[in-house]
Amino acid sequence: MSTRGLILGGGGVTGVAWITGLLFGLHEQRVDLLRAQRIIGTSAGSTVAAQMTSGMALSELFERQVDPSKQSREINPEPQQLQALATTLLPLMNLEDGAERIKRSAGIALAAKTIDEAARRTVIEARLPDHRWSDYPLGIVAVDVASGETKLFDRHSGVSLVDAVAASCAVPGLWPCVTINGRRYMDGGIRSPDNADLAPDCTVLLVVSPMGHAGNTALAGQLAALRQRGVLVQVIEPDSTSRNAIGQNPFDLQKRAPVARAGRQQALALGQSTAAFWG
Repeated sequence: MSTRGLILGGGGVTGVAWITGLLFGLHEQRVDLLRAQRIIGTSAGSTVAAQMTSGMALSELFERQVDPSKQSREINPEPQQLQALATTLLPLMNLEDGAERIKRSAGIALAAKTIDEAARRTVIEARLPDHRWSDYPLGIVAVDVASGETKLFDRHSGVSLVDAVAASCAVPGLWPCVTINGRRYMDGGIRSPDNADLAPDCTVLLVVSPMGHAGNTALAGQLAALRQRGVLVQVIEPDSTSRNAIGQNPFDLQKRAPVARAGRQQALALGQSTAAFWG
């Protein structure tokens, strides 16, 4: 018997938009991804995972991306923050030594001057239709800043859903670390943009990766290890139209609508093959 897993990766606010559009487009073609026995969200993917398991219809989640009157209020990063991100954090993502990457990223996270935690938490609250964990098998990935350990939050962790998503989305240098039970956490994407290897019990795995293979050295290794174990894996990453819509800045709030529409359109070409894969 197959055990299905759904992996939703990181990619900023445009990542949220693209994943939402893609999932809605697949839903329109009768691909029921909520049948997954394991759903793991990282960073942007944690937002969408929490949204799609909230009970709100994917059609409404899509409208919340494309209709300006329904879009959640976000905070625009300062230009100097984005510049610093490009020169400090992004080069670290190419480090194959995961422990060293996490250590250096933690230093950036702790040294950065950002908005306070409360202000950032308000943003995450506005994103989520329901602040309670659902009964779906949802896991949200974050990284402990002090220890470097990976934390997979779920409904049994005794942690609020808002805090878990905020932690998973805490990009070092851009947003503040999130304090949970006296520990500080940063973006789960520092470990890996997708964390596809955190569903070891799954035999069928659909990976929705806004970053895709480009600049994502961890993904290829994780996929190879999964396939070697006999796991059936399908990866969906942005096609050329979606990549053009996303552009160079994954935090550009003006891109949400066109990127969501591009994701939905991309799903039209994938519906049949994904339905056959998902079963």
